[in-house]
Amino acid sequence: MSAFPDLGHTMLRELGRAFPAEKEDIGADARLKKGPFRLETESYRLPGLGHYCILRMTALLGLMKMETLVLAPTERDLPLLNLDRVRVPGKDTQIAELYDTQLSPWPEESQAVFHALRERDADLPEQEAKEPHWYDEILYPCSFHRAGKGISARLDKAALDFAAAYIVQLKEAEPCDGAAKKEKVAAFAETLFSQGGPAVDTIVKLFGRETAERLILHHMYGVE
Repeated sequence: MSAFPDLGHTMLRELGRAFPAEKEDIGADARLKKGPFRLETESYRLPGLGHYCILRMTALLGLMKMETLVLAPTERDLPLLNLDRVRVPGKDTQIAELYDTQLSPWPEESQAVFHALRERDADLPEQEAKEPHWYDEILYPCSFHRAGKGISARLDKAALDFAAAYIVQLKEAEPCDGAAKKEKVAAFAETLFSQGGPAVDTIVKLFGRETAERLILHHMYGVE
């Protein structure tokens, strides 16, 4: 089995070339434990861009590993990015999601880059959602959810290329109305927390609603 990727810090280094990161002190929330589950969280402010978060969870003596990356632009008018990687024995999963939290429509030519990356790996198994979610209407169709066995290297490259294309657009984007953009991101995060989703529901179940609220609203999405 290949080594579990560290896309979170790879992205952080690349983002830092244009938007130097300021790590936030989140106290005891940085390392949480419940039974066999361990969750580590890093939260960053990126002046001129927005908020970035890396979460890493392990369980089953390290046999289950998960990395979640959230990049919420509040000073550049691009979609909100969520990247999730989950590895359990016999299965590797990579999710790349772009959500419409923009003030203005995202140009079709900008979306085309991500559609091309999605189509490049169209032979990889696509995981369909088991049930509809409230955020389906704002999830861009160039997002993907791939899973399978023996495809770790392909998933590594898919996630890295997706992140790289996104960072290029961030660097090229002009500053936007930060206050209005923060409201859009906050509305997304607050609705996610109140209405839930697979990851949110797991965090609430493991660590309780009060801790989950800090993790999701402040540490993940930078809601103040």
